[in-house]
Amino acid sequence: MSSEAGQDAPEGPGSDAASGAASDAAAWPPAVELDLTDPDPEATARRDLEAILFVADEPVTVATLARVLELRPSQVERFLVELAADYAEGGRGFVLRAVAGGWRLYTHPGARSRVDAYLRAGAAARLSQAALETLAVIAYRQPVARQHVAAVRGVNVDGVLRTLLNRGLVQETGRDEGPGQAVLYGTTPRFLEQLGLRTVDDLPPVADYLPEGVDLSSLEEQW
Repeated sequence: MSSEAGQDAPEGPGSDAASGAASDAAAWPPAVELDLTDPDPEATARRDLEAILFVADEPVTVATLARVLELRPSQVERFLVELAADYAEGGRGFVLRAVAGGWRLYTHPGARSRVDAYLRAGAAARLSQAALETLAVIAYRQPVARQHVAAVRGVNVDGVLRTLLNRGLVQETGRDEGPGQAVLYGTTPRFLEQLGLRTVDDLPPVADYLPEGVDLSSLEEQW
């Protein structure tokens, strides 16, 4: 998935290779083949549904999908069942499951060993600046919701957050008590181990690392 303005690029062992491929025009289909308009409303709805599921990092309810896609819930349910069947019958690398009251894409169970190997390889790679910044916000503000991290950084953090989760540096710690009950994130024992800390209380004062002229209180107002 390519990155867009205001969003961190996905990370992983293949990131460099992906960047190289992106610079090779022959590696991508001509823009004329990527038709952004579709005369078939049903095909467009299925495409948009699939795109939403691709970026969702937690199960999405039929009601939410129906509202966003401006479709009847029965239509959305039919598309979901059809997509799940298409993926299963086509031997794709991912499956669509109904879990926890919603629907979400998962990697194919048969590919687990390869996916685990990929994630282990990624754990040895250095974190990008975007990932380090996101990790710092979580470390100093935990427990914190994804949207709050994004507000501080000013960009979408879904990609780097998945990287940090996969590397075992952050974890889900609960749910926010406010509307929507957003997932809250915090650091892990592995994070403390990597930094040689006993507890998060041993983190140095964040003020020591702020750029000159930046007021800590002004950052806190974003919350």
